[in-house]
Amino acid sequence: MPASQILVVDDEADIRDMVQEILTEEGYQVQVAGSAAEARSARRQGEPDLVLLDIWMPDMDGISLLKEWTREQRLPFPVVMMSGHGSVDTAIEATRLGALDFVEKPLSLAKLLRTVEQAIASRRHAPGAPSALGLSLPQEPFGKSREMQRLREQCQRAAAQDSPVLLLGESGSGRESAARHMHALSAYAAGPFVNAVLANLRGEQAEARLLGREQDGKTEAGWLDAAGAGMLFLNELTDLEPAAQQLLLGVLEQGQYTRVGGREPQTLDARILASALPEIEKRVSDGRFRRDLYERLAGVLIQVPALRSYLEDVPELLRYYSDALADSDRIKYRRFSVAAQNRLRNYPWPGNLAELRNLVQRFLVLGDDSEVSLEEVEAVLTPFRADGPLVNQDLLSLPLREAREHFERAYLEQQLQLCGGKVGKLAERVGMERTHLYRKLNSLGIDFRQSGIDDNE
Repeated sequence: MPASQILVVDDEADIRDMVQEILTEEGYQVQVAGSAAEARSARRQGEPDLVLLDIWMPDMDGISLLKEWTREQRLPFPVVMMSGHGSVDTAIEATRLGALDFVEKPLSLAKLLRTVEQAIASRRHAPGAPSALGLSLPQEPFGKSREMQRLREQCQRAAAQDSPVLLLGESGSGRESAARHMHALSAYAAGPFVNAVLANLRGEQAEARLLGREQDGKTEAGWLDAAGAGMLFLNELTDLEPAAQQLLLGVLEQGQYTRVGGREPQTLDARILASALPEIEKRVSDGRFRRDLYERLAGVLIQVPALRSYLEDVPELLRYYSDALADSDRIKYRRFSVAAQNRLRNYPWPGNLAELRNLVQRFLVLGDDSEVSLEEVEAVLTPFRADGPLVNQDLLSLPLREAREHFERAYLEQQLQLCGGKVGKLAERVGMERTHLYRKLNSLGIDFRQSGIDDNE
């Protein structure tokens, strides 16, 4: 079998040379590019089996280049994003555009090689089909809270059925994790789980991507072919264009499909799971998403809760990710101090589980001490708060009671900091009677005792 072709796109020469040397020693054929323009030129010479694509480059950022490739045609090769300044938003955006994974710099040699192996293997298994890579989340809804217990129970009941399931929840909340959990529990567990990122189902190539293609005696697998008798996970319905909605509805109504260029209809054997943001219901009522398609996919509707609704699980999640990341990435394990856990337990987590994992990885990679301190946590969270956390949380999308709680918590936390942690001064500053203020702080989960300052001052 010929060596796999890998294109490394990064504006830093040292990174390009290092990755090229490592992968060449592993038996891959490696080509490098220092800019988007050079990457385009390299593609004209031949399609690679994998692209390692940096996000921050001088002429065009990696996300924009990825959008350009998916706009031109169906993305014909796996893409793994690289960044030394990654964020949850960019990771989620890259994944929605079709990137299979997201690795942070400084690069972990073990993780880089493992990611490359998985990406190449996914391409050989089903050329052009999405793989199971992406943001690594627990393989089942994780936590002891009532919300997580209820979600696990709903997933178990839904797994025993054959009807479509729609997982409704915010970005990063673990919808794919819940879908994989159902797959593992279902009668379809022996079959593949195909993560179909619907942002890629657009333009002239949409039909071939979903249905597959027959040309010159060769069959190119589509998502439905790749899923076979397993599960097809329709990742993010809110990204589905009208033409693609019609295409998908036709397949579901008929229970079969015909590949582009083919004549023989293929039976739809896969079970369908789907995910969507909460705004999908407004899109349906506004006529921007087909009601008949929505109702067919929402045969069973499961709400995946936002992390802020089960904050009591945060300490356990911190331990879970610390163990998992230290083991998988071979990086130093660090535990979170009680003060750091408490602070994160009172953080609103606008990016949900994906943001929590991202932060844990950052602390493990960049920290030296065996313990993650409160000061480290505050240094990381401050930019989220200073830039206007109330806007970032999109309070207008929340029920009034929940929005009010978010506002009050953020307001009182920042005022308490300005008062040096002194509740007496805080009561004066915000114009509240102290006893009432104590009750309010306790009800919002704000632990003013962590300051170690006499609150009577």
